[in-house]
Amino acid sequence: MRKILWSILTVLLIALVWYLFIKPSDYTIRFKANTFPGTINQALKLWDRSLDTVVGVTQQGNDIYHLKQKVQFGDSIHIYDWEFEAITDSTTEVGVDIRDENHSLSNKIRVPFSDTDFEKRSRKTVLDFIEKLNGHVNKFKVTIIGEEEIPTKFFAYIPLKLTQFQKAGGMMENLSYLTQVLTKNEVELAGPPMIQVTHWDMATDSLEYNFGQPVIRSEKLPMDTDIKYRRIFAKKALKAEYNGNYITSDRAWYALLDYAKAHNIEVEPKPVEIFYNNPNFGGNEMLWKAEIYMPIKENNE
Repeated sequence: MRKILWSILTVLLIALVWYLFIKPSDYTIRFKANTFPGTINQALKLWDRSLDTVVGVTQQGNDIYHLKQKVQFGDSIHIYDWEFEAITDSTTEVGVDIRDENHSLSNKIRVPFSDTDFEKRSRKTVLDFIEKLNGHVNKFKVTIIGEEEIPTKFFAYIPLKLTQFQKAGGMMENLSYLTQVLTKNEVELAGPPMIQVTHWDMATDSLEYNFGQPVIRSEKLPMDTDIKYRRIFAKKALKAEYNGNYITSDRAWYALLDYAKAHNIEVEPKPVEIFYNNPNFGGNEMLWKAEIYMPIKENNE
């Protein structure tokens, strides 16, 4: 009996030491979101920028499923470790481990016995994000089509380096110039505007991409401008259809990455987007359409 009691006490002591001094969080909140992890990743970063209490949000390497956020409340800095795990194509389990950087031990002692201000603040903060996330998710739609081919195009384009959030702005800034130069030279257009991503850094949300217009190759192509030309060859890809404001069409990129992972398909994170609506004409954004392609690596063909 004495050995059993000592064993129980030892286990309890180890558990107590782990809880007070090793456990990384003071409080954990979990919830389900009706979207995929990439959307939560981007929505969290946008929400983070809107807060006047934020110390900083960081992303670990190319892992979009973990984010660390620091938020200041008075003289306390709270660390939010966010983790996203896809459950289905449209549902994600979200876990948030929260810790007070300077008062962690006292929080751990008080949390099991009372509803502390720290817990109330944590719930309020997470609920605020959930509200913003739900509002964002209702503003776009992504439909996975499956395997198709990127269509062959001869492409007149301007190379750009911007963030994902600035992508649509870069398109709008260059669309008029591109169209005017091509029209002035009587170049025949051969399809709606499109972009071809050549580099995507998911750690910094930065892009290098070519924005342009498919054209008919001819001697009329202007060669004395900053417009460049290339042929896009047909290539197998995963395809999705996006409806919504083109500022957030990259949400479809993440949906395609999740689809590829779930179906063991290796892809190149260099999406191609084709846009069928001109945002200058306004209208219901949910009726705007873009086709999104994520190229499949050659060894899958």
